[in-house]
Parts: sequence; C-alpha cells; structure tokens
Amino acid sequence: MATPHSTDDLLALLRQRGLVRASTLEELGYHRMQLKRLVERGLIAQRGRGLYGPVGSPLSENASLAEVVTRVPSATLCLLTALRLHGLTTQNPFEVWIMIDRKARKPAIEHPRLQVVRASGESLTAGVQMQQIEGVEARVTSVAKTVVDCFKYRSRIGDDVAIEALRDAWTRRTVTMDELFELARVDRVSTVIRPYLESLA
Repeated sequence: MATPHSTDDLLALLRQRGLVRASTLEELGYHRMQLKRLVERGLIAQRGRGLYGPVGSPLSENASLAEVVTRVPSATLCLLTALRLHGLTTQNPFEVWIMIDRKARKPAIEHPRLQVVRASGESLTAGVQMQQIEGVEARVTSVAKTVVDCFKYRSRIGDDVAIEALRDAWTRRTVTMDELFELARVDRVSTVIRPYLESLA
C-alpha cells in the first residue's frame, strides 16, 4: 500500500477510523507541523493531546477513553470503565478507570478525570486483551478479569457492583468457572469470591 501524503488521503483515513494518533500519522508520512497547519485551516480537528479526527463529526462517548490510552499507552482500562465496554453495567461512569504498574508515576491528566488502581506482576498482565476504541488500540481487562478485579477493589466500587457484574457475566455466559477461579488466584481473592462462585454452580 502506498504511503499517503495528500490532504485528501488524510481526510479519508480520518473519516474511516474516527480518531488517529499523531504518532500513527507520522509513520504514514504526515509531520506534526503539517497536521498543525491543517487544524489551523479547519480541515481536520485535534480531538485531544496527540489525537486527530475529522471536522464536524460528533465525539462518541468513547472518545475520552481513546484520549486516555493515547496519552498513557501502558494503562489498561479496567473496573467500571471495562464493565461498560463489556456491556455489564447500565452506568456510564464519568471517570475513566485505569490500571497501571505499582511503580509507575500517576498520569498528569486533568480531563477526563481518572480513577487509578495499581497492580504488579500477573495481576497487572493476566486477562488483558486489546480492543479498538475510536481507531486506537487499547488495553482492556477481559470480562473474567474485570469481574474478579471488582471483588479485589470492592472497597472502592462497592460489593453490590461486584456481585451484579458476576451474576450478569455468568448469566450471559461470557465467563467460565475455570477463568474466574484462575484469575481469582492471580488477584489473591479466591477466599472472597469462592462463596459467590459456588452459589452459581
């Protein structure tokens, strides 16, 4: 595929993908000064730090998630944010929940507002999958990992949220008992979650 350089090619790309990282556009041959000039001319829109999109297109409710993972590529969308992405809650949290390494510096982002949880080792990496959000590759906890994390961080989100997430995921058959037990072991909440898992069996 030929490397695009024309404005028309860029506009077509943005219409197709919705949001594109500046780094991705640079790899395709577009320089940051060129992007800046196109924004000033009103031909493309800057949708956040390092994110570009077509002019006039309404931002979806996931645009803030795309902005966060663009600015913090190592972050994993988790807990209430992941529940919404998996369709396991009717709530639409105004905060973006992310998981980062225990030793990582807290992201300096004022908007959108973040809720940060920390993990390390297997608890940080197990049950993480890649998902396209507004054309941006994002790390998101799987359904099973999200459910188990809800029990791990229940003091922050509430027992009722964790129990509801488990019941919904089980009813929809989007998790297996083996997955839940394994990730509960990883998160060290086996004792906490076992009674709820046994009630489902």
